[in-house]
Amino acid sequence: MQPLNGKTLKLRAMEPEDIDLMYEWENDPETWIYSNTHTPFSRFYLEQYVINSHCDIYTEKQLRLMINTKKGETVGCIDLFEFDPKNKRAGLGILITKDFRNKGYASETIDILISYVKNVLGMHQLFCNVASDNKNSIKLFKKKGFKEAGIKKQWLWNGSEWLDEHFFQLIFENTD
Repeated sequence: MQPLNGKTLKLRAMEPEDIDLMYEWENDPETWIYSNTHTPFSRFYLEQYVINSHCDIYTEKQLRLMINTKKGETVGCIDLFEFDPKNKRAGLGILITKDFRNKGYASETIDILISYVKNVLGMHQLFCNVASDNKNSIKLFKKKGFKEAGIKKQWLWNGSEWLDEHFFQLIFENTD
């Protein structure tokens, strides 16, 4: 099995044909609170991002992978960010598009990524930040073995109220 393949999904590098999807996702104000985005992305910026995505994770300190079903449908993306090879940790963010949620895709994607970061990249831990109103993500990360390490009180403003942000860690045992 290749390291980025699962039972029903595969993770792949971004391609130029993904720009339209990314433009839609990155410019959806409903997701901005979860991605700490405050302004729209231009198509030009996203094109440059894809063009430069060939750069090594060790150079860029981040990696975006597209999530595809084995049938070829792109259902979302998953990001590694704040990649820190010295301290063997990275942040994790995931987006599954509305039409493909609650089908187990996020769960399988996280399994694939955990295997990759642990066995290929040699990481010691993953972390993620989840808004308190994102109950599905909180449940998912706990199911995947992430432990809550803290809560940032009134950390996110959603336009009408302050939300706490949960900080989760998944620490791999028996790593150097």
